[in-house]
Amino acid sequence: MSLVGNWSYPTTIKFGAGRIKELAEACAAAGISKPLLVTDKGLAELPVTQSTLDIMAAAGLGRGMFSQVDPNPNEKNLAAGVAAYNAGGHDGVIAFGGGSGLDLGKMVAFMAGQTRPIWDFEDIGDWWTRADADAIAPIIAVPTTAGTGSEVGRASVITNSETHVKKIIFHPKVLPSVVICDPELTVGMPKFITAGTGLDAFAHCVEAFSSPHYHPMSQGIALEGMRLVKEYLPRAYADGSDIEARANMMSAAAMGATAFQKGLGAIHAMSHPIGAHFNSHHGTTNAVCMPAVLAFNAPVIADRFESVAAYLGISGGFDGFRAFVQEFNDSMGIPRKLADLGVTAESIPELVKGAIVDPSCGGNPIELTEENLTQLFNAAL
Repeated sequence: MSLVGNWSYPTTIKFGAGRIKELAEACAAAGISKPLLVTDKGLAELPVTQSTLDIMAAAGLGRGMFSQVDPNPNEKNLAAGVAAYNAGGHDGVIAFGGGSGLDLGKMVAFMAGQTRPIWDFEDIGDWWTRADADAIAPIIAVPTTAGTGSEVGRASVITNSETHVKKIIFHPKVLPSVVICDPELTVGMPKFITAGTGLDAFAHCVEAFSSPHYHPMSQGIALEGMRLVKEYLPRAYADGSDIEARANMMSAAAMGATAFQKGLGAIHAMSHPIGAHFNSHHGTTNAVCMPAVLAFNAPVIADRFESVAAYLGISGGFDGFRAFVQEFNDSMGIPRKLADLGVTAESIPELVKGAIVDPSCGGNPIELTEENLTQLFNAAL
C-alpha cells in the first residue's frame, strides 16, 4: 500500500516521504513570498533544518529563520519571534519542528499584526473574536515529530514565564493553510522523543474517546489513532529508520489532534501545570499520568473501552486496556511516577491550582474538583 496522499481534512495536508521538496509550492499556494521559518534551538543546526532552508533559498524565498524557542515556549520567545518577523519584512511563517516550534511559529504569525497582548486571546468563551483576523499571517506547518499534532490545530500552548501557567491561545485562522507531513523528517528523532511524542498522540486519542461531548467523527478518528500507535510506535521506537512506522505515527499524531476537538481531560489538566513548573517533556508527562487517570475515570469509561480493547486486540476489556497502557509505557522506558520527573509532594497544592483552571478539565468524563485532583496527583506521584 502506498503511504502517500493529498488530504483537505482538517486542512490541506501533503502527506508522504520526500514531500518537503514541495515547500515552495505550498508557500505559493498560501500567498507567501518571504517566509520566516520558526523552529526550536535544538533543531536549528541539524541537517534536516539546513536542507529545508536550502529548499527555501533555491526557490527564492530567502533563508529567514528564528530559533530562540524553548521546549515549553513562553511570551518572551514570542516577543522575540514577532520582532524578528517584523524586522525581516516577512509575509508568512513556516512553523517547523515538534510541538514547541509549531506552537510558537503559529503564534508569531498570529501576533505579528495584533496590538493587544497575547493573554487577551486565551481560549475562554469568544475571546478569540478580539483579534484582528485580517492581520493574521498565513502559516505552513512542517512537523518533524509525531506527537502533538499541532500542525492541524487551531491553538497553541504558551507558558506565562512569570506565573508558570500554560495558556491555550485559540483562533480559527491559526489553523495552518498547508501542512507537509514528510515522515523522512522524523527519522532522526532520538528514542526518548519518539516514545514521548508517540505517547502524546496516544493520550490525545484516549482522552478524546473518553470525553463526554458529542462528536462521532472525532470518536472514530480517536479509535483508529489508538490502533496506529499500538501497532507502529514500538516499531518506530525499535528502528527509527522504519519509514512505514514513522508514516503511520505521523498520521496518528494528526489524528489525535483532530480527535481532541471532542475534548481533553485530566491527563492534560495535570500535565500542563507540571510542564510549566518542572519543564518536563509534555508527552512523557501525559504518559506518566495516564494510568492513574484511567483508574480514576473507570466508573464512567469502562464500558466504552470494552469496545476499544476488542478493536485493539487486547483481552480483558477495560482492565486489560489499563494493564496494556502500563506495559506499553514500561516497554519504552517511561517513568512510573511523577516524582521521577522532579515533581514533589510540596508542589501538589500549586499544581492543583493550575490544573483546576485548565480548559482540559471540561472534557473529563468525571467532573474535576480540587479535592479529586489532589488525589489524582498523589496517586501519580
